[in-house]
Formats: sequence, C-alpha cells, structure tokens
Amino acid sequence: MDKEQNLNMQQTNNYQLSTINCQLSVQYGKTEINFSLFQTDRKTLSIEVNPDTSVNIVAPKTATIDEIQAKVLKRASWIIKQKKYFEAFLPRIPERQYISGETHLYLGRRYVLKIKKSDINSVKLKAGNIIVSCKNCTQQKVKHLLTNWYYAHGEKRFNKIFDNTFLSFNRFKLEKPQFEIKRMKNRWGSCTASQRILLNPELIKAPSKCIEYVIIHEICHLVHHNHSKEFYELLSDKMHDWERWKEKLERL
Repeated sequence: MDKEQNLNMQQTNNYQLSTINCQLSVQYGKTEINFSLFQTDRKTLSIEVNPDTSVNIVAPKTATIDEIQAKVLKRASWIIKQKKYFEAFLPRIPERQYISGETHLYLGRRYVLKIKKSDINSVKLKAGNIIVSCKNCTQQKVKHLLTNWYYAHGEKRFNKIFDNTFLSFNRFKLEKPQFEIKRMKNRWGSCTASQRILLNPELIKAPSKCIEYVIIHEICHLVHHNHSKEFYELLSDKMHDWERWKEKLERL
C-alpha cells in the first residue's frame, strides 16, 4: 500500500459511513469491481478494501459518477491485489464428498444428505433430509443425481419467479428475453449483450428472495445496461430491500 493511499484510508475512518449513495461497478479487463459509493463533504476521494473483500469509495459530493469510476479504474490493480490478500483469510467451504450425514442447501435451508440403496434412482426431500436413492451409490453417481435434481428444481422455480417479476416491468414495454440456466464460475446471473438472461443453477440453494433479487437485477439491465445511478434507482423501486438479499447471497 503506498503512502498516499494509506493516508486516504486513515482520513476515511474519521467519517461515519451510514448511507450508501449507490452501488456501482467498473470493468477492469475480465474483472468486474463492485463497490459501495459514499459521498461526504470531504475534498478528496479514498478507496477502502475491507476484510470481507467489499470495496467502499468515499468521494466528495461534487464528484461525478464518471470521475469516480475513472479513479477506481486507475487504482484497479491495487484493489484486486488487496481483495486477493483478504480472500486468503476467508473461511473455505469444504469440498463436498456426497456421503450420508453431509449437509446441502436448498432454498436457503440446510438439509442432511441420506443415501439409500434402491433399484430406482430418485432424489426426494423428506423431514429435513435430501434422500438420494440409487443402486450403485458411488460418489459420482450421487453427485450426478443431486446435480440433476437441483437443475430441474431450479428451472421450475426460476421460471415461476421470472414470469411473475417480468410482469412488474410492463411499463417499459420490454420484449421478453431468452432465459437460460448456465453454470458460471463467478456470477449468480448475467444479462448478455444480446439480451439473454442467464442464471446459475447454484442459485437454487439460496432463499427465494435472493433468487428474486438476482432476477430483478438482470431484468433491470434490459432497461439500463450498466450499473448507473438510474439502474440502482430502478432496482430500489422494484425491490426496496435488495441490499439485504444481496448481502445474504454473498454470505451464502
């Protein structure tokens, strides 16, 4: 960390950051940097990377969004370096073994995995358990059955939430986009340049309100294609407590 950056961060700590003006992002190569913007009476802009890897920008009230994003891009390599440093200290999710007694998430709840031998392959929810039945219950077989079960339930749930949510955007007279479930390494959802909406099947493990947040977020991109102030105003209009569900999803 350079001397100037350290001084800015120390100065920032003298302000009580109680109100987020908006959530913004910049694209640095293949990396998207999301950050919370706070605007105060201070004269200089400062950047904070927190131990949970979130990024705060504290900027003068007179600074424009374009100026703020330009400053973030200028410091992007430092921000990414700091995030990677803190990521090393975050708790790691143990690799799944797909054995009885292991817990798995579904719609935000934890279920105990139970594996039973059977001539018929099936996956069922029952009394707080996910019961996987199969004849040859190898780790790969159980994983395959459970993954397919998640995908099928995700497709059904996502489509229902998507259809209900899309109706609330009627005033924009949007053409209903193509909708696809696609596994993505670093995203819960995405709206492509061709206006296809992609959702990660892993999202079915999150609470329904988190799924709703991601879908609303991506539909908002059909109206505003970047993370502008107008985008977040529309997002807040459609889901006033979206920040709560975004945080819950990130913790998941």
